[in-house]
Amino acid sequence: MERKDIRNIAIIAHVDHGKTTLVDGMLKQSGMFRDPSQLGERVMDSNDLERERGITILAKNTAITYKDVLINIVDTPGHADFGGEVERILSMVDGALLVVDANEGPMPQTRYVLQKALKAGIRPVVVLNKMDREGARPEEVLEQVLELFIDLEANDEQLDFPVLYASAKQGIASTNPRLPLEGNLEPLFDAILEHIPYPVGDAEAPLQILVTTLDHDDYVGRLAIGRVRQGTLKTGQTVAVAHHDGELERTRPSKLFGRMGLKRTELESVTVGDIVTLAGLSSVTIGDTITDPDNPAPLPPITVDEPTLTILVGVNTSPFAGQEGTYVTSRHLRDRLFREQERNVALRVEETEDAEVFRVSGRGELHIGILLEEMRREGYEMEVSKPEVILREPPEGLMEPMERLFLDVPDEYVGAVMELLGPRRATMVAMGQAGPGQTRLEFVISARGLLGFRSAFINQTRGYGIMNHLFEGYEPYGGPIDELPRGALVAIETGVATSYALDNAQERGVLFIGPGTPVYAGMVVGENSRPTDLEINVCKKKHVTNMRNANAEEGIRLTPPRLLTLDQALEYVKADELVEITPKNVRLRKATLDPHQRKRERIQRQA
Repeated sequence: MERKDIRNIAIIAHVDHGKTTLVDGMLKQSGMFRDPSQLGERVMDSNDLERERGITILAKNTAITYKDVLINIVDTPGHADFGGEVERILSMVDGALLVVDANEGPMPQTRYVLQKALKAGIRPVVVLNKMDREGARPEEVLEQVLELFIDLEANDEQLDFPVLYASAKQGIASTNPRLPLEGNLEPLFDAILEHIPYPVGDAEAPLQILVTTLDHDDYVGRLAIGRVRQGTLKTGQTVAVAHHDGELERTRPSKLFGRMGLKRTELESVTVGDIVTLAGLSSVTIGDTITDPDNPAPLPPITVDEPTLTILVGVNTSPFAGQEGTYVTSRHLRDRLFREQERNVALRVEETEDAEVFRVSGRGELHIGILLEEMRREGYEMEVSKPEVILREPPEGLMEPMERLFLDVPDEYVGAVMELLGPRRATMVAMGQAGPGQTRLEFVISARGLLGFRSAFINQTRGYGIMNHLFEGYEPYGGPIDELPRGALVAIETGVATSYALDNAQERGVLFIGPGTPVYAGMVVGENSRPTDLEINVCKKKHVTNMRNANAEEGIRLTPPRLLTLDQALEYVKADELVEITPKNVRLRKATLDPHQRKRERIQRQA
């Protein structure tokens, strides 16, 4: 069966190269909305964190019609930390729009997502975006794209890719580098119909739908999303869910949905090539196959790259526990984490010997940090440990994950950045110009060496540096990496921080809190200027006498505190510390709150 009335495509690109904006333009020009101006910008980035950070985190699908052809579009993340989203979504499509900034050219994540697409056998259409911007260099960038295809061993069919030139922001595409002053995206739509293969399969064969995404609806419950590989499914038809362990479960979907624009539409039947959402399958998980109960034909489950980073997530045990969160028990944490694992295929959640602590492993600091931030906003309280790299122990010896690090640095900061990377055992592999006054540095560095580097890099380059990294593979363990000695200012009593006490404390280092902040004994309130921890009293008040009245603190001038975000706290925390996360606050604390017990533990470590 040939489904010439359908095209299934993914939008892939490096971060901020305009793929979500391009989807916006396609939706607005599809003729499906009475007033396209009401759509706003980046409508596919519906998650609050996506809008705040300007990145796509979750893969999402939509659909439009053009010349009586249904075009299913999947918007994918560009960050390597969310590569699990990219890998599973590519199993749903036959082609991809590779969006490349016509000024920046192919970037690290361009290579990553394209490599995954080519490996999946997908036909690409190259879109050189941001052609309206000053500095666009389409000929050079196109040459770089071709070199990238060759380097990634694309086959002859994939190398014969069509090229379009576009301004997603203006909603214009052209087959000519000279964009018209007025235009639309019709050349892009035509290229999709002409070059993206249409689905082919046997509609009479046993049903096969590989579940690639899970969603939830308050009215119909869990939703399983996948593409029909072969066969036909009608509403009310009995199916079998083939689980990973080989078990077959007979069940019946309550509803079938398709996508049209931003809305789900109920369907009576689906067949080869359709991307379908099934309701009523309560036990289905990502990687399961919906198949014929009498002639089951399970598909191979989805495989993604293994996690490289792990943390411990436990119940909040600080003196302030339970004051700000709604979900504070181990049962709440367990349910939420294992529910996340069902839809986030690159995440691993394991129980530990301690019933109140769980091990969570992911693809990087951003991957794990986004999950913790989502949980915090949902009302969860927790405490987490310092992130650790996952090592492997094959017969040939201990192995560790390596990363290829790409840095775009203003010329005046190159020396300082290289000094930062020296103690982290980074090996430079390339150096060149990234633009006027910009140098591009390329390193191979262990994942351990990258922990905590982002904040130091941003501070060193005054926020002008750009950092990207890709998983490189595993290499023999390179030995311990010496951490820069960093002492902490630790509160010695519970109370409220005063201006008088903080005025004395700020002479000792950098503060993380301001006056009026509630603190408890064992809480880290700042960074000591010396490499050892220092216990201080930040709640002390100035003695009031006839000569010194209660307004005496008004003349105190405090340096603004360094307020740590969740991401910064995860980078900053030491091995003997924890990050306390609540809906309202992110605090650093010592794992052992009692100062006498901390001293005994320190003596034992030194013995």
